[in-house]
Amino acid sequence: MDNITQLAFNARQAANVLQTLTTAQKSVFLNQIYLKLALAKADILAANKVDKDLALKQVEAGKLSSSLYKRLDLEGAGKFETMLQGIKDIDELEDPAGKVHSAIKLDNGLDLYRVSCPVGVLLVIFEARPEVVVNIAALALKSGNAAILKGGKESFHTCSAISKAIREALDAAGTEDLNLADAVQIVESRQDIDALLKQDKYIDLVIPRGSNALVKYIQWNTRIPVLGHADGLCSTYVAETAKLDLAKTVVVDAKTTYTAACNSTETLLVHSSHLKSNFFQELAKTLVVDNGVTLKCDAASLAVLEKEDVAEIFKEHKDKIQASDDEDYDTEFLELTLAVKTVGSTEQAIEHINEHGSKHTDAILTESEVEANKFMAGVDAAGVYWNASTRFADGFRYGFGAEVGVSTNKTHARGPVGLEGLVIYKYRLYGQGQATGNYGAGEGKKAFLHERIELRGNDTIATLRG
Repeated sequence: MDNITQLAFNARQAANVLQTLTTAQKSVFLNQIYLKLALAKADILAANKVDKDLALKQVEAGKLSSSLYKRLDLEGAGKFETMLQGIKDIDELEDPAGKVHSAIKLDNGLDLYRVSCPVGVLLVIFEARPEVVVNIAALALKSGNAAILKGGKESFHTCSAISKAIREALDAAGTEDLNLADAVQIVESRQDIDALLKQDKYIDLVIPRGSNALVKYIQWNTRIPVLGHADGLCSTYVAETAKLDLAKTVVVDAKTTYTAACNSTETLLVHSSHLKSNFFQELAKTLVVDNGVTLKCDAASLAVLEKEDVAEIFKEHKDKIQASDDEDYDTEFLELTLAVKTVGSTEQAIEHINEHGSKHTDAILTESEVEANKFMAGVDAAGVYWNASTRFADGFRYGFGAEVGVSTNKTHARGPVGLEGLVIYKYRLYGQGQATGNYGAGEGKKAFLHERIELRGNDTIATLRG
């Protein structure tokens, strides 16, 4: 057995143990990880500084994007503490495994239950953002999954330091009969990933977090199911009845609070009525003059900003008012740049988003709940918002504790994927010696009862059969 196959096999063995653990046992491992990471803070931040120094040279040489560089930082105010708190938050969440979601009495003494269970072994591939190692490790353990992680080369030193602390924690919390040292493993080279993508015997789900190119590469090179998204082309539509102050607050937040995030708004759709008043020019002023955003405008919106009396407002920011081209509406800028398009109706906004969006998250700003519901029903995306920033598309903000990634797939998990997205289900049938030959039509045959067993909420097999 070669090294990569052995690694995947070891992860499967760990997953087989993990799926049998109680919530209390999982909590012991999570608490130990929290403690070991807290003790290793100085070493981890020192490693992070090494990675950032090396990455900055790559940015200056034009070989690494500034957005990837921003995602690398773990030294920023509160970032390390937030990472640690994520472990506590996950530990306090309800265990998603072992929940009964449906129960049917097939016959007296023959009961069928659909019960949530871990996926198994996760292969998570990400670029930069070394805190992903901690997020995934905690989410995987809490949900009963093993994880194999591959970070970008830019975060190599940081990921190695974090991985060392996690492995020490798993060793410390384990026993001779409960060895989870291989429950979280990290691989280093691109060649390892190519080999792991062939391990469909042992790996159950691949979760890529990164660029469009990374996600597409993985989707095209494995038979293992892939959960993720290729782009974060999020749009915000400012409808006819939107309030200016609300629009300023929401759009500025959606564009500027973290431009490198996949939930940052990249396209601003503006109802044509706002070009006939000072609404659009005031919104543009807030974005450009006050927040340094570059607007790539269609012909109608550009004409408004180039009027002599309006252009005076932007005279010191002329370079930030630009004409758009078709490609801009298919671009994830990941910087202070926003494509602007004028539409004449909610239907046109929906049509544009469904054609150019990435099915991630899109928002409408309007005073009409009827219009908002129409938008949210018509837009094909994992998240659709009314009068709220697209930046809310985040597992932590959703109350998931953390997220393993964002999925635009139309599978069991969509949107920010937390614990519930890391479990599937199995059917448990409890009988008393029944055989299928006893059931059916004809003399001496029995009919199935198919009676629903009432669930009280958060039921487990123990609560239902205890």
